[in-house]
Amino acid sequence: QVQLVESGGGPAQAGGFLRLSCVVRGGTNRLYYLAWFRQAAGKEREGVAAILPSGNRTFYRDSVEGRFIISQDKAKNTVYLHMNDLRPEDTAIYYCAAADSTYYGALQREKYSYWGQGTQVTVSS
Repeated sequence: QVQLVESGGGPAQAGGFLRLSCVVRGGTNRLYYLAWFRQAAGKEREGVAAILPSGNRTFYRDSVEGRFIISQDKAKNTVYLHMNDLRPEDTAIYYCAAADSTYYGALQREKYSYWGQGTQVTVSS
């Protein structure tokens, strides 16, 4: 069974930086994608960034392209989301997700079977 444990959320100022971490436990050798999603109050959960564990190919939603970077440390079974130039609209609960499926797009929620508990990111102006 795959377990995902996030950390690193918290408050930040606009223009600031945060790094989220997600430790992946169990079944890592059969995961095709690792990703970060977010859900703001009253909105749908949306894909932010994704990475292929096998080859480091990455995917980003347009609004974070150039500001956020997803990366992984395979030795630590950890995936990171480096968030630069934060904006108030980045405020949300951020979730780590893992997929053992090749169906659906990299940032589509339906693709992911495993989810972390979420970590709150709050950006003030």
